[in-house]
Amino acid sequence: MSALGNRPFVKMNGLGNEIVVVDMRKSPAAISADEARAAAQPNAAPYDQLMALYPPRTAGTDALVRIYNNDGSEAGACGNGMRCVASLIAKESGKDKLAFEVAGRVLDTWKGADGLFTVDMGAPRFAWNEIPLAEEFRDTRTIELQIGPIDKPILHSPSVVNMGNPHAIFWVDDVNAYDLVRIGPLLENHPMFPERANITLCAIQSKEHILIRTWERGAGLTKACGSAACAAAVAAARLKRTGRKVRVTLPGGDLAIDWRESDGHVLMTGPVEFEFEGTFDPALFAKVGAA
Repeated sequence: MSALGNRPFVKMNGLGNEIVVVDMRKSPAAISADEARAAAQPNAAPYDQLMALYPPRTAGTDALVRIYNNDGSEAGACGNGMRCVASLIAKESGKDKLAFEVAGRVLDTWKGADGLFTVDMGAPRFAWNEIPLAEEFRDTRTIELQIGPIDKPILHSPSVVNMGNPHAIFWVDDVNAYDLVRIGPLLENHPMFPERANITLCAIQSKEHILIRTWERGAGLTKACGSAACAAAVAAARLKRTGRKVRVTLPGGDLAIDWRESDGHVLMTGPVEFEFEGTFDPALFAKVGAA
């Protein structure tokens, strides 16, 4: 029996980051990579990330969340998806403050007076083996990596950071001047990144404002990637190109990012949008042997 066949789902988005939420709390079942890919088909519920809710296993949390990319791989973080989950559970429970376990971390979320949701994405990691990288770099604010001709690289010298998943941020003047559909997969799968990486182009607008475009690991080109917005904001602040509070403009809209000085945690605030509800057709999963 498929874990997703006949399973209700909610289709949402965070700044155009396509999210599907499935509630597995009452009848938990493991979702295979094949099932996750099948659920993302055009005739199913196409998504960037699938957020699966399971019964909490850590005291004080509201649910365990497992995150799947549309290629079937699991993700360690999805900020936009967490805001969508928080919105649903806040409505269900009547609570504005919630906590979720994600990939061994507890992420706090809360709803502000303006109706926007904030996710505490935790503290970024900077050590080369925590990102991880294939070789040692003592200073990950800039690493030696380029794509294109040696004497005239297309992109080079990214900053790298782990924001629950690996990120590489390339500094550019114009985020739209590059073919991310072509370059993104090459960099995502570069030997430097043994666990692949999210690839972001970032243009500094001011000390309080940056622009980004992201090729998302396991999902491709996206209108918004919350963890990439956090990673880019942190990387820009580490290089003293911005302050610790910035507005990040993505193709889908704006996020407010605050790299909090008191504990080093990164707070991400933004909107969510409900699209529709549906139920997965069991026939979608027949070919993966799980119907």
